Amino acid sequence: MADTEQKMSRVQLTAMVVGGMVGAGIFSLPRTFANATGPVGAAIAWLVAGVGMYTLARVFQALAERKPNLDAGVFMYAKEGFGDYPGFLSAFGYWIGSCIGNVSYWVLIKSTLGAFFPVFGDGNTVTAIVVASIGIWLFHFLILRGVKQAAFINTVVTFAKVIPIMVFVVILLFVFKYGTFHLNIQSAAQEGGLIQQVRATMLVTVFVFIGIEGASVYSRYAKERADVGRATIMGFAGVTTLMVLVSMLPFAVLPRGDVAGMRQPSMAAVLESVVGPWGGIFVSIGLVVSVLGAYLAWSLICAEVMFAAARNQDMPAVFARENANNVPANALWITNIVVQLLVASTYFSRDAFSLMLNLTSSMSLIPYLFVAAYGFMVSNRGESYEVRPEERKRDLALAAVAVIYTLFMIVAGGLKFILLSAILYAPGTVLYFLARRERKLKVFQCTSDWVIFIVAAVAAIVGVVGLATGAMAL
Repeated sequence: MADTEQKMSRVQLTAMVVGGMVGAGIFSLPRTFANATGPVGAAIAWLVAGVGMYTLARVFQALAERKPNLDAGVFMYAKEGFGDYPGFLSAFGYWIGSCIGNVSYWVLIKSTLGAFFPVFGDGNTVTAIVVASIGIWLFHFLILRGVKQAAFINTVVTFAKVIPIMVFVVILLFVFKYGTFHLNIQSAAQEGGLIQQVRATMLVTVFVFIGIEGASVYSRYAKERADVGRATIMGFAGVTTLMVLVSMLPFAVLPRGDVAGMRQPSMAAVLESVVGPWGGIFVSIGLVVSVLGAYLAWSLICAEVMFAAARNQDMPAVFARENANNVPANALWITNIVVQLLVASTYFSRDAFSLMLNLTSSMSLIPYLFVAAYGFMVSNRGESYEVRPEERKRDLALAAVAVIYTLFMIVAGGLKFILLSAILYAPGTVLYFLARRERKLKVFQCTSDWVIFIVAAVAAIVGVVGLATGAMAL
């Protein structure tokens, strides 16, 4: 489908991974971790998340190499391994979760500007929503001009936005105070409940790792198929290092309570407390560049997932149409219409950023679980291991850990976000119904499809009742 000029290099694929991962989340890590735990709990949380997401990254790498015929891997792996309806749910969940994540970017940008211009408040005032809406459609028409141009811009922005994060890390390393670090360890230890402290950070770690699959989603554009897996690992390693340092170093320069009480983006507040006002301004500028770059990357990914699902007849055919620039225009239109509606809805949320962050994580875990489980199936059966068969046991172990990790994260996220996810998953089946009608096929072809739908529908009803009665708050 893509011509030669549309192909992406390993650097561009890596930039898709880094661009997707380095967005809103990394700038909010200091306060988020300080609110939940101290240095020890943070170290444990990153160890769990790092091991879990590393194994998931390796599953993406292995599948990219051993199943090169499966493009836009996030949902195609679910379809190949578990059938049409689970494949659709994976595509829909990943797509709507990514749309929600894009909303969090706009909220944080406006919250950042709110520190300098009160009219933006915490990112959910009328003015903030209007300005965000203008931004949504400016990006929309930029992407319609061509994926290659947007990918180039994303690559440039990715390098630019890492600079303020690196400056932040270097300055905090120079002013590192072991005494402050030790006091923060003691402070958190006196609170007890280390397991609960670690659990409180889990959905945040998922959120900041979302984007690890960026190269896999865009695999159809890769110049070399092997670059997909390499870009995934390279992006993961670099961004993980930055995230650990950003969340841990503030414990060595400020009391935990001070960091916990800072306004988001807390990275800006931390640097301002160390070097003065210029630090806050510098990081705030970096955040705006970073988040706009991440928004561009995720707009590309959202449209690509919807397009790929429609091309494989799991979404209505209208979303498989491209414009003259080989951009999935209809998929992009529905994506940005949904983002626009969600941005407008933030006016009614008490803490729009936290809600969008946690809900994005919850929606993404189901597609990740399908990917990990499919990787386990492939290596367990020995499919495609005629070449380098000695790697089979290693890949099987990595996939098993990835399955356990994603299941653990779903449970750790709590019942509230499972129910909120179901409220989105169940109605989304309407799109699957339309796609099946176009092909003149039965909607559900096996008992397991019915069971999955009924469970999702019941959970959605429970969630709606919970919201209506106030038993569950947004």
